[in-house]
Amino acid sequence: MSEVVLGYIEKDNKYLMLHRNKREVDLNKGKYVGVGGHIEKGETRDEALIREVREETSLKVLEYKYRGMIHFQNEEAEELMYLYHISKFEGEVSECDEGTLSWVDKKDIFKLNLWEGDIIFLKPFMETDDIINLKMIYHKDKLIRWEKL
Repeated sequence: MSEVVLGYIEKDNKYLMLHRNKREVDLNKGKYVGVGGHIEKGETRDEALIREVREETSLKVLEYKYRGMIHFQNEEAEELMYLYHISKFEGEVSECDEGTLSWVDKKDIFKLNLWEGDIIFLKPFMETDDIINLKMIYHKDKLIRWEKL
């Protein structure tokens, strides 16, 4: 089972969103997601978050909060995704080789091309400070079931 981190960076009532539009072969192609990636061997979740944000955006994370875990499953793989809210950072956003980064107003997030499961966890993520623990089962690209853990 792979483990990944996903951070939503907030500034001025907006989130920095990554439109995955640059790689030909990409599970997330065409989707908007937060910033993150795989946890490397010997790395903690927090270290992975800080590294991935730096690699994808050039931003230095200064303050963040763990918000929960999403367990994804499909017929091919399982993945644990650790979810974070990033409230303070320094630096300027750079170009990302995985897609186009842009600041999106919170009220417009759900107008984007998001994964079905992301819509489910982003609502409580944006509206509360609660820890979010969910299991999501996909068949191909379609969410077929989800539950709270």
